[in-house]
Amino acid sequence: MINLLILPIIIPFVAAVLLIFLKKNVVLQRWISTIAAAGVLAASITLVHTVYNEGIQTLDLGSWKAPFGITLVSDMLSALLVTATSLITLCCILFSFRSIRKERERNFYYPVVQFLVVGVNGAFTTGDIFNMFVFFEVMLMSSYVLLVIGGTKIQLRESIKYILVNITSSALFVIAVAYLYSIVGTLNMAHISQRIAEVDQPAILTVLAVLFLIVFGLKGAIFPLFFWLPGSYYAPPAPIMALFGALLTKVGIYSILRTYTLFFYHDIGFTHELLSILSLVTIILGSIAAIAYKDMKKIVIYNIIIAIGVITYGIGAMNADALTGSVFYLIHDMIIKAVLFLLVGVIILITGSSNYTKFSGLIKHYPLLGWSFFISVLALAGIPPLSGFVGKILIVNGGFSNGDLVGALIVLMSSLFVLYSLMRVFINGFWGDPAGSVKKPELKIGSMLFPIIILVISAISYGVFSEWMNMYIAQAAEALIDPTVYIDAVLGNP
Repeated sequence: MINLLILPIIIPFVAAVLLIFLKKNVVLQRWISTIAAAGVLAASITLVHTVYNEGIQTLDLGSWKAPFGITLVSDMLSALLVTATSLITLCCILFSFRSIRKERERNFYYPVVQFLVVGVNGAFTTGDIFNMFVFFEVMLMSSYVLLVIGGTKIQLRESIKYILVNITSSALFVIAVAYLYSIVGTLNMAHISQRIAEVDQPAILTVLAVLFLIVFGLKGAIFPLFFWLPGSYYAPPAPIMALFGALLTKVGIYSILRTYTLFFYHDIGFTHELLSILSLVTIILGSIAAIAYKDMKKIVIYNIIIAIGVITYGIGAMNADALTGSVFYLIHDMIIKAVLFLLVGVIILITGSSNYTKFSGLIKHYPLLGWSFFISVLALAGIPPLSGFVGKILIVNGGFSNGDLVGALIVLMSSLFVLYSLMRVFINGFWGDPAGSVKKPELKIGSMLFPIIILVISAISYGVFSEWMNMYIAQAAEALIDPTVYIDAVLGNP
């Protein structure tokens, strides 16, 4: 079972290579993509079960023992994120069958999605900081292609900004890794943590912590580094928006979570306080922007920024409740953002507009669509017992435990802005005069709603059965709270 770790990386890689040679056979591409995504999901669920029963799993590639070779590491956090990624990807692929035009499908859409999964799952699984950079680049190069497939004017315009920002952050990433290597002499993440505890250079390590925060903050879109996100995520079609919103920024947030709990936890007075302040500003600005727009896509995009601030605030608080809440909320947000982007895609297909003031009474014609949207909004806002509640309340409790009353209240109040921003869409667009919208029988949206319902049920179950899920979340948080758990598992310490 030791090779189980590499299956969520190798399956989409093999599928992507195969799909490249099937450019003109769209039907076969769909089948292979679906089978590959389902296979990754099955492997990731098995991996979660294995990690839960047997502890952290490692795989030394090429039989080079850690810390000398490249090591894949799957703790519960990594396994859960890979599982969420696999579920979201499968649902987005199913959604794409009816929403992505065949011109895009014939231009390597499905192989590029598989390469994107390779990068995301690899970043979640690697135990080597330079290998994380490599997987980041695989993910980013795939996202460049997905952003421009279709060649519309807005896609091409936004892709320039997106590429420039990510090239800059990638260059900074290499510089940060090089400086870190010059200090500790290793790239293995567990060994880096061990060496950092031994060296006596707190000043340079603080600089490095800030540099890594800039790198991952650019990729994760924390204030003041989120300027690129609204336009870039607005441009592509719905399933690509869902993949971007659910996965890409979360890889950046995961990287902050991993490095700030494994590397830079010895002197948290400055670095984690800085992270907390930036997180709160991110929440405030995201909340203001979310209620300022009437465009559904922009509202959901700015809700991504709010969620990023909430999660990173929990990381900055750096106590057991806050870290557990961040893990819980991170997985919740991946699922629910995918749901909302897909729902917005269906609404735009029906109404022809992303402005919710231009239609009304939609729930009369499409009740399942309306109630799915309503439940998703409640879950995103953290209304109990849905999935957003548990994670946010743990983060708030972590803030109160640190004596940060203002920060905890800002996190709590953000739920009201989230609820208000999206309930306006429901009240104005779904309620009201049914004459404000028309049922279109020619649009067979049932096949498009199927993957959305799967994700909605997953989000509901994640909240309703949170006590059962807490067994896994607590194990994921354990390695964050006590880094020696991770270090001993990777380096084989008794």
